[in-house]
Amino acid sequence: MNYLSVENISKAYGERVLFENVSFGINKDQKIAFVAKNGSGKTSILNIITGKDSPDSGQVVTRKDINVAFLSQEPDLQNELTIEESIFASDNEILKVIERYEKAVLNPEDEKTFQSAFDQMDLYNAWDFETQYKQILSKLKLDDLKLKVKNLSGGQKKRLTLAIILISRPDLLILDEPTNHLDLEMIEWLENYFAKENITLFMVTHDRYFLERVCNEIIELDNGIIYQYKGNYSYYLDKKEERIAAEQASVDKAKNLFTKELEWMRRQPKARTTKSKSRQDDFYIIKEKASQRRIEHQVELEINMERMGSKIVELHNLHKKFNDKVILNGFTYNFGRGERIGIIGKNGTGKSTFLNILTQTMQPDAGKVVVGETIKIGYYTQAGINPKPNQKVIDIIKEFGEYIPLSKGRLLSAGQLLERFLFDRKKQHDYVEKLSGGELKRLYLCTVLIQNPNFLILDEPTNDLDIVTLNVLESFLLDYPGCLLVVSHDRYFMDKIVDHLFVFRGEGEVEDFPGNYSDFRIYEDSAEPVKDEVAKEKVNKKEKSVKAGLTFNEQKEFSKIEREIKDLEAKKTLIEQEFADGKVADDAIEKKSIELQKVIENLEEKEERWFELSAKMEA
Repeated sequence: MNYLSVENISKAYGERVLFENVSFGINKDQKIAFVAKNGSGKTSILNIITGKDSPDSGQVVTRKDINVAFLSQEPDLQNELTIEESIFASDNEILKVIERYEKAVLNPEDEKTFQSAFDQMDLYNAWDFETQYKQILSKLKLDDLKLKVKNLSGGQKKRLTLAIILISRPDLLILDEPTNHLDLEMIEWLENYFAKENITLFMVTHDRYFLERVCNEIIELDNGIIYQYKGNYSYYLDKKEERIAAEQASVDKAKNLFTKELEWMRRQPKARTTKSKSRQDDFYIIKEKASQRRIEHQVELEINMERMGSKIVELHNLHKKFNDKVILNGFTYNFGRGERIGIIGKNGTGKSTFLNILTQTMQPDAGKVVVGETIKIGYYTQAGINPKPNQKVIDIIKEFGEYIPLSKGRLLSAGQLLERFLFDRKKQHDYVEKLSGGELKRLYLCTVLIQNPNFLILDEPTNDLDIVTLNVLESFLLDYPGCLLVVSHDRYFMDKIVDHLFVFRGEGEVEDFPGNYSDFRIYEDSAEPVKDEVAKEKVNKKEKSVKAGLTFNEQKEFSKIEREIKDLEAKKTLIEQEFADGKVADDAIEKKSIELQKVIENLEEKEERWFELSAKMEA
């Protein structure tokens, strides 16, 4: 059943043509991702589909009897309403059914109206509406129903808007970057919800795991042409690569034929026969085919990183709290050369506060941050660029100089640098306020990297970036020789570039986990209730937290051993999982087995020492 048809739509702003004659359809039960580069018109297409904008030509035809909902990037809520009031103020068909029933109850003599209202209550399962919306609000961690919208964080507003939409049970749900501003727990809940629910989806998202696990079809707008792929993200990548290779082979074949035909054309006399006229017409078709080329502009990232000394950044016994909310409780860490750390944790556990303390834009309540003399920190924040009125794109870059130093003593003009970040000469003289969300992020990234930092901090760098730019950024960061600290809800991004994680558990607890995000999920999901007596003994002793009988150094050792045991157990679980999943290559089995044996021996040694110190505590 067709829900919506996009028929030959076009859109241009002045001389800038976004797209022409774009057509596709959305059918019942499809879960479609719409993929395109930044600036190619993704948001414009969403706005046209949802009726917020109109095409220059073509039309969008929507089936009349379906309920369509749109989750935009900017929640549209009333500040003075509470969470619960926002539910009842929404345009929800179930609420209309309940309202009609309540009116019918007041006039029971009108049996026909009453029966119709009663049947509608059954049809929409409206009898337990209160239970339904409270369950969804609870799942989305919106438990205080009396909290006003104006007091909600950006993430909470996004979740409330999402709750309102899910409660309305739309036939077709259109989503613009649904995972932005959600923490990892919420993203995974939403991912599981969409994967199992019979709901038709059309979404724009840069979250590649979301694409992989939720979508069963991908529509790509590439160089003005629509391509459709019946599969998830992995399938799309494979088939796109095959398509590009086939297109290139076709162009190469046409070029070879064009060379031969060109020689023939040059030999032809001016007087033409009917046969030669036909061949000449074919020649121009071949020429057009041979002249085709892919427009594959890519961001080029390059920096001239400052040399790093022996001292990087040291964090000494940091404490921070807001009223009774503890963010850091004696956190200590010394960064080493080339460390690549991801930061994860629920919203509100203090990730951004930690970064502000690290960059010394906020002071801790106690403890200190020591930054090495050679360290130059580059900090990409969620706030982004704050341009002056009527400031142009090139003016932003010229604030850092007319010429930018690169490696090996080379120089790059401000204009040339912007071209590397996909801002052509015309775009460089646009006003900054005209840029799309993704273009603003790209410009901001440019301003951070041209300062040549050797300690790079990225706070949600993937929001609003298209998948092509994300891949380029990832490649750059994989080769980046400095220290890297990343806060991101993009699990695919984190998996690719970080070696270990700071896990913000809340209440001031920060855990150093050895592995990337998928490693962490495997470890968390495999953690079962403690069964063996040794583990029970450890838990009981930890809960007692009585360290009488130990010297100060032994108390420090005891705490350290507990962390080391946890890390080793996680490492052991991961290696065993790799063997169980058959992910270990034949030529790596021996090496991996030796690694596992060393981990087990080290774990046994630590546990033995743990028991020794435990015995001293009880003595």
